[in-house]
Amino acid sequence: MSENNNAPVNDNRRQFLSATAAMAGVAIAPGVVLYNIAQAKPADQPASKQVRWGMLIDTNQCQDGCNDCVTACGTENGFGHGTKETDSQWIRKVELKDMRSSQTKSLPVMCQHCEEPPCVDVCPTGASFKRADGIVLVDRHICIGCRYCMMACPYKARSFVHEPITDQNPDVPRGIGCVESCTLCVHRVDRDQQPACVEACSKAGHGAIIFGNLNDPNSEIAKRVAEHSTAQLRADLNLNPGVRYQGF
Repeated sequence: MSENNNAPVNDNRRQFLSATAAMAGVAIAPGVVLYNIAQAKPADQPASKQVRWGMLIDTNQCQDGCNDCVTACGTENGFGHGTKETDSQWIRKVELKDMRSSQTKSLPVMCQHCEEPPCVDVCPTGASFKRADGIVLVDRHICIGCRYCMMACPYKARSFVHEPITDQNPDVPRGIGCVESCTLCVHRVDRDQQPACVEACSKAGHGAIIFGNLNDPNSEIAKRVAEHSTAQLRADLNLNPGVRYQGF
């Protein structure tokens, strides 16, 4: 890699690579249309701007010490569970403390799938891109591992793959030298399934994570956002993330 990291990127080249990445995303992960939770479109149709996939996490239902969502994510996407410093971790549990009341909340944090994602803005090759339906992804075929996106992400939601990967899930291609993050389990979403973390939380009886179309006023997630006070992490940045939190 050239030492001249500050060299300006040719606008035409960046536009071409960005367009290539977007088309690759459509080919690999075709778009979806939603009724309540999810209903996939035919594979030959692209993602629709009429859909905005999102999550609502109820911190009142998220149990301290519970890592079911973290474990399910690692199992589904084929990586370790944070046992080594270099392990990828697409979702992690953090504890937030209200300094006024000293009340603490345990909640999962992952890629927030921003409407205005900083990771996309700084990517020099277009490897970081956002689908029309709001899912932010990385095209590993054109990711050069510069890690600019990792520095730009205010949520520390991206990981770098340091070591060769074996026993991969064929639906979730990963590779050494690439950056990666939560994909909202796009391979499951495009097959009418919920993300692995949502499914695991539901099976455990917690019901702390709701997934659906924020643009559909009849969806459960849209109704909850409309009826209850919700928060965005780092709302001051005006990124309009697709992940919302209730209860703090």
